[in-house]
This record gives sequence, structure tokens and C-alpha cells, in this order.
Amino acid sequence: MWVFTPDGFISAVDNKAKAGHLTVRARDRKSLETLQEMSGADIEFTPMRDYQYRMYVTSEMLQDFMRIMVDAIDYANFKDELYAVRGKTFSRAAGQVWGIMCDVADQEYKDWYADQYASRVRG
Repeated sequence: MWVFTPDGFISAVDNKAKAGHLTVRARDRKSLETLQEMSGADIEFTPMRDYQYRMYVTSEMLQDFMRIMVDAIDYANFKDELYAVRGKTFSRAAGQVWGIMCDVADQEYKDWYADQYASRVRG
């Protein structure tokens, strides 16, 4: 599972080696620091892996983290919140993901958007 929070970007997967645990990974340490503070789990530096930082937590710990992240939502625009918390570089990267995900919009929306754009060009 991929998750963006104001703290950063994480990937959570099953830890096949340790039952009941998840491997939570990130490309930067900052993305894991709040979860580390909550869980007490260590952040490992894994430079030869696809995610350079990882930690191992129970699913309950990740659920608690997610609950806290949801309860802390007090912003009306997530991209603006990312910019305020993580700065320009991180915010820009997340915005690129957001933009790329527009590619998977339903055809109904794509047709509507094309019609809206065409009417503005004609009109």
C-alpha cells in the first residue's frame, strides 16, 4: 500500500519473515519519523534496496499511525499542506504523482473534459 501523509510517502507490505508484522518503507528518513516515534521501532538504512529506509511494525501500530494522521487533517488542500510541511522539492514530486494519476481517470470524465476544453476553444 502506498500512503502519502503530510509527513511524507510510505509503502507498507507484509513482512513474510515475521508473522503479524509489516515492512514500512520510504525513500527518505523523514517519512518514517512519526511512525518511529509512535512505535519505538528502529529505522534501518538500506541503500541497496528500492526504498532506502525501512522499519518493521505490527499492523496495529500502522493502524494507530493512520488513525492519528486522519484525525490530524485540518487542511483544505493536501498539496498546499505538503508544501508547508515538507517544502518545495517533496511537494513537487507528490504533485507529479498526482498529475500522472490523472491518466487513470474514467473515460466518462475524459470525455467530459475533452468536451469542456473543445467548447472553450470554439467559443
